[in-house]
Order: sequence, then C-alpha cells, then structure tokens
Amino acid sequence: MMNRAAVFAVAVALAACGGDDQPQTAQVGGPGGPGGPGGPGGGQRTPIVEVHTVTRGSIARRVTVTGTVDPLRLIGVNAQIGGALTTVNVQEGDMVRQGAVLARVDDREIASQLAAAQASFEVAAAAYERAQQLRERRVITLPEYERDRTAYAAARAQVDQLRTRAGYATVNAPATGVITEKLVETGDVVGNQTRLFTIADISQLVVRLGVSELDVVQLSPGDPVAVTLDALPNRQLAGRIRRVFPVGDPTTRLVPVEVVLDGQSAQVARPGFLARVTFDLTTSNNVLLVPVSAVLGGQGAQAVFVVENNIAVRRTVSTGLTSQGRVEVISGLSDGEQVIVTGHSSLRDGMTVRAVGGAGEIPTQSNTTAPAAADVPTQSQTAPAAAEAPERPPARPAAAATQPG
Repeated sequence: MMNRAAVFAVAVALAACGGDDQPQTAQVGGPGGPGGPGGPGGGQRTPIVEVHTVTRGSIARRVTVTGTVDPLRLIGVNAQIGGALTTVNVQEGDMVRQGAVLARVDDREIASQLAAAQASFEVAAAAYERAQQLRERRVITLPEYERDRTAYAAARAQVDQLRTRAGYATVNAPATGVITEKLVETGDVVGNQTRLFTIADISQLVVRLGVSELDVVQLSPGDPVAVTLDALPNRQLAGRIRRVFPVGDPTTRLVPVEVVLDGQSAQVARPGFLARVTFDLTTSNNVLLVPVSAVLGGQGAQAVFVVENNIAVRRTVSTGLTSQGRVEVISGLSDGEQVIVTGHSSLRDGMTVRAVGGAGEIPTQSNTTAPAAADVPTQSQTAPAAAEAPERPPARPAAAATQPG
C-alpha cells in the first residue's frame, strides 16, 4: 500500500505541472531586445529634437564698445591776480550759472592804486582840456599841446588797467556747469594763474571710444546709437555720433569716435560712469533667419539639420550676419522649413527623430537646453509592450490509478 500511494502522488504532480511543456516568454523590445538583432538591452530609442521654423526678417551687425562718460568740456578757473582769498562761495557738486561769484581776492591794494591813478587822470584831463583851449587861440605851441594830450591818454590807460585788475579780484564762473574741483579755501594766499576751481559743462555728455578701422568706415556723424550704463543695466539711453576723428592710432588701428548724450539721457548719466555703446553697422532686410544654435561647423563648412517626414536631413548652408542669437542664411534653406536647434550634436544624416517645438520666435536659453519633462518618452514609446503570455495549455488528465483487485 505504501508504494502504491507514492506512485499516485507523483502522477498527480506531473499532471499539475503540464508534463514536459514549458511556458512561452514575450519578446520585450524591438529589434534591439533579447533575441532580436540588436542583442540584449531594449530597442533603440528615437531621438527627441527641438525644431525652429525658418522665418524672414531684418538683422543688423552690431559692435559694442566701452568707454567712460565725460563732460562735453572741462573749464579750469584760475586766479588772475595774487592775494588772499577773502571768500569762497562754492563746494564740489554745486551747480553754478555763468557769471556767478565763486570767490573773492583781497583787492585793497589794487583799490588804493586805482584811487591814485584816478586822481592823476583827473589832473591830466584838466591839463588836456586847458591845452585844447590855448591851442585854439594859438597861445601854446603844437609840441606843448601834444605833451598834455599824451599825458591825458596815459593817465586814462592807467585807470583802465587798474580797474580791470580790480575786477579780477572777483572770481566769476565763465560758463554754466557743475563744480567738480575746489582747490582752495577761504584765507589761502594764491598767486597769479593759480588753479582755483574746475567746472564741468554737463549740458551735453560725451563718450569717447576707439572703434576698429574696419568698422569706423560705416559710421557717420549724426548716426543714432544705443547706450547702456553699468550703473543702470536695465535702461537704454539714446545717443548720436557727434564726430569721427580724421586720424586713427597707427599702433592699435583704432579711430576715436565721440558719442554725445543730450536731453533726457544727459540728465540720467553722470560723468565717470562706464558706458557701453552699440553701433549698428550693416542691416539686411527680408532675409532668412535661424537661431545660432541651429548652425553646426565653422566658417566655410557650416550645416544644419532639417526635419523632413520625421527624418533628420543634413543640409549645407551659407551664412551672413549674426546678431542677438540669430544668423542670416544666404543659401541652403527655404522659408518655412524646420531646422533642429537642440539635440543635433549626435545626429547622423537620415536618422529618424521625434520633433517638438517649431515656434517662430528665437528659443531662449531655458528652452534650448533640454526637452521639458513632459516630452520625455514614456515606456510605451521606448519599447513595445510586453506580449501577453500565451495561455497555459490545459493539464493532461491524470492517469487513473488502478488498484489491483
């Protein structure tokens, strides 16, 4: 009985396992999956690329040069006579108008000399008047008359000279502007031609720049320019070319160009600010434009990838001007084509791709680095779904255990 029970249990177990039949396994992946031509590891994923539509527009070649904002002119105010300063009326930063009194020099000595010269002039004037009357009556000779007339002229010149010197005792502003330097204080003793103040004429501010000889030939006085200040990075000021110097530096090959800021721009800027001036040199209108990131290769061997029916096609192009993230395409593309701007570094001609984007605007840095998370292919896009396992064949009926009668 023990042996018969064991034989029956083995027969039941073999029936439950289906005998010698084994379950079938679904092929996961495509050609690259296990058992496929690509060997182990899943099928090849279709690259995702970002595309941009070729559009027409205008582009200008721009050159940006840095310089320092300076006043239109700086005026040095010097003492015209020597003496002690009795008053100094201004400080650095004060706005003064033409003719304003800046300082006064002690003029008591000159005033005394002027008073003496005035007295001598009155005596000479009386003598000259009397000589005229006597000469008319022929009482005095001509030399005597000439002597009195000359003395009168000399006395008058002496008075005028001292009166002018006395006027120099009051130091006036020669022009309207801002006091940028005050080199003296009240009580200082100054000599003739001693520098007292510096006045900056800020009605117009200028930026003097050095522009390459290759670019300056396209600049003319009066051309508008765009100016930005490091102190005000988010504000663009309007300027214009005031003059282009006729002689360049033979060492650096740079030609001085003077840009003027006036009106509202002059009120915003300050002397000493660092300015960045942008010159528009060459403008092309109604040309094909693509993002700079779409162009591969160097000058003379440039190409782009164009998407045609989900196929990446390498196209050789010729380019022109480049500005603000855009490049002019002279030949090789047509209006409305889709060029790849992101994801083309490892592409080959003829590869199948999945294109996203295609907007007409130039992509920014945020949308040219990598596709968004929503664009990442899901599992259903990367590999075929696992095939359903075939139904297990029905177990063969267990052999009837017979018991010997």
